[in-house]
Amino acid sequence: MRNIVYYVATSLDGFISGPDGDISGFMASGNGVDQYLKDIQKYDTVIMGRTTYEFGYKFGMKPGDLAYPHMEHYIFSDNLKFETKAEALHLRKLNLDHIYALRNQEGPDIYLCGGGQFAGWLLEHEQITHLKLKLNPFIAGKGVKLFGSSTKFYKTELIDSNLYDDGLQIMTYKLNYQILR
Repeated sequence: MRNIVYYVATSLDGFISGPDGDISGFMASGNGVDQYLKDIQKYDTVIMGRTTYEFGYKFGMKPGDLAYPHMEHYIFSDNLKFETKAEALHLRKLNLDHIYALRNQEGPDIYLCGGGQFAGWLLEHEQITHLKLKLNPFIAGKGVKLFGSSTKFYKTELIDSNLYDDGLQIMTYKLNYQILR
């Protein structure tokens, strides 16, 4: 079964963006960002929620385009529609059967590109296997939480940690759904 890796930038206080999608505090360059761009090349499938997909519009992406041209895209939304779309872009209803089908396909790990609400839903259903945090050295105070409104408690195991320019850290955790408090 394929892993789902939630690879995401976060502030020290656990926000993946500020209010109204503000990402101005997050590092946009440096060797940590270069590492992230290198890392995502190993994925052939990306999953995300509607809000994360539409966030790309702020950066010139058009409805129906691919955010990552080398990946199959699965956008989970109950109401998103396109007049035309890339062949590698697939719309799915928020349903665990679709997640199970993707995880049971052959291939490398699946890249979860967010956002907080979708990641929280996956966490609640114990589908995220690894958490790869790009920990940015600032406190946002408010915004979109790493796992949305999820209140689940799970243990994690740190399996890798690297420090990059300007204090950015990339840390990889394995989630352990068997061990609760």
